[in-house]
Amino acid sequence: MRIMGLDVGEKRIGIAFSDPMGWTAQGHSVLTRSKLERDLELLFNLCKEFTVEKIIVGLPLNMNGTIGPKAKEIQEFARQLEEHTKLPIEFWDERLTTKSAERILIEADVSRKKRKQVIDKLAAVNILQAYLNSITSN
Repeated sequence: MRIMGLDVGEKRIGIAFSDPMGWTAQGHSVLTRSKLERDLELLFNLCKEFTVEKIIVGLPLNMNGTIGPKAKEIQEFARQLEEHTKLPIEFWDERLTTKSAERILIEADVSRKKRKQVIDKLAAVNILQAYLNSITSN
C-alpha cells in the first residue's frame, strides 16, 4: 500500500511517498502553494499517479500537545483534501520534524539556500517514516 506524507506549510507543501510495501519513505517534491483548488488538484493528480491509498498529514501541535490555530488550519486543509481525493487521511504529530530536518541538512553541510529548497520535503519524509515505523512495529 503506497502512502503519501505531507508537511503542509503556509507557503510550501513537502511531499513524500512510501515504497509500495509501506516500509520506507522517500522525498518527492515541494509544492509552492497558490490557490487552494490548484493545490488540491495537484495533490490529487499525484495520488492517482502513485496509486496512493492513504495520506498522512503532519499536525503541528503545540509543545504541550494541544491544538493551536496553525493545527486547526492544517486540519481544515486536510478535510478539504480528503473531500477532494476521497482518500483516508490520518494526522501525525510533527513537532520538531522541521527542526530535525534542518539539523540533518546542517550536519550534511548543505548551504542555507539549498536547505530552504529541500527542508519541507525532508520534513515530509520524517513525518511519513515515523508513521510507517509505528505501523510496522505493531
